[in-house]
Amino acid sequence: MRISRTLATAALAALALTGAAVSPAQAAGAVLTTGSPTGPAVAVGDVLTANLVAGTSATFYSSATGTSGVKCAASSFSATVTSNPAAPGSAVERLDTQTFGSCTSNVVGVTGVKSVTVTSLPFTNTVSDAPGNPVKLTPGAAGVMGTTVVLNTILGSISCNYQNSTGINGTTSNTGNTIGFTAQPFTLASGPSLCFATGYFTATYGPVVDSSVAGSPVLFVN
Repeated sequence: MRISRTLATAALAALALTGAAVSPAQAAGAVLTTGSPTGPAVAVGDVLTANLVAGTSATFYSSATGTSGVKCAASSFSATVTSNPAAPGSAVERLDTQTFGSCTSNVVGVTGVKSVTVTSLPFTNTVSDAPGNPVKLTPGAAGVMGTTVVLNTILGSISCNYQNSTGINGTTSNTGNTIGFTAQPFTLASGPSLCFATGYFTATYGPVVDSSVAGSPVLFVN
């Protein structure tokens, strides 16, 4: 009997240890949480916001590896969470606004940047917790994703209208709570010859916060 009780006690202890080992993963719960990976799940309808990571710029360059084009020192976005299932999986957000400011250009013949405007919003943003933490930003009901860059030139202002019909890819990181895109292509849909044929978009935003929660806690992807 004493041996049986000892074995039973050992089995219960093993079960307790097993439960303790898996509890952090279970506690993570949803794909998107706030404050920490095991923090509260982000509620559907919450608004996520972010500016550019401090000291960085958003760029629209004429090649994937070049430095000729448009650089913006300010940019921000606002997105509404439309789905946040249990991890592992993918959460979905609706990108409602994306703005750019303090933009300059080093293109020959361009004297300044009048505006950079995102068109055909909202877009759909799918955030996965798969390896690499991939993000896919795709067109919404309004049609192809678009960006209009208005440039001042020595002959007056011109508009360069860029489009992407299939979406762009990015990644998230819990280090700095960021979301970023690197050299994602937008094809020139209309504009004069001074507009480059393809605009490659690069930007990293963070920290991403849940503005619908008191204190605006940072966002984690699990």
